[in-house]
Amino acid sequence: MEIKINNKSSHPLPSYETIASAGMDLRAFIQEPITLETLERTIIPTGLFIELPVGFEAQIRPRSGLAYKNGITVLNAPGTIDADYRGEIGVILVNLSNDPFTIQNGERIAQMIIAKHERADWTEVKELSNTKRGEGGFGSTGVK
Repeated sequence: MEIKINNKSSHPLPSYETIASAGMDLRAFIQEPITLETLERTIIPTGLFIELPVGFEAQIRPRSGLAYKNGITVLNAPGTIDADYRGEIGVILVNLSNDPFTIQNGERIAQMIIAKHERADWTEVKELSNTKRGEGGFGSTGVK
């Protein structure tokens, strides 16, 4: 699939690190390092602007290593970029660790996945069909 991209950063285009990778790494495009204190959040610009086909979205997700090793994650994961959005891709990062974390220009901060999605048409009804689970929600199926 081909997607139009305008790269205003000084970094290479997002790319897949391995043949089976689902996500492409996004890099910080910042003039000076940004330090996130504990529980602090900020939007990190990428310098990337994309034009997705209708019926597709870009999902912004945390990088597992950054989350595990440093407690840095994408706050609204997964963030969604709609096909009609033409602004710069920004990544909302939060520091969930006990230590400050400094983000450098060019650092890989998140991953982006291109995904097909459906649009729903609602059919309003008075009742829904019954299932074995019924209204059982959060934790209703146990942990084992």
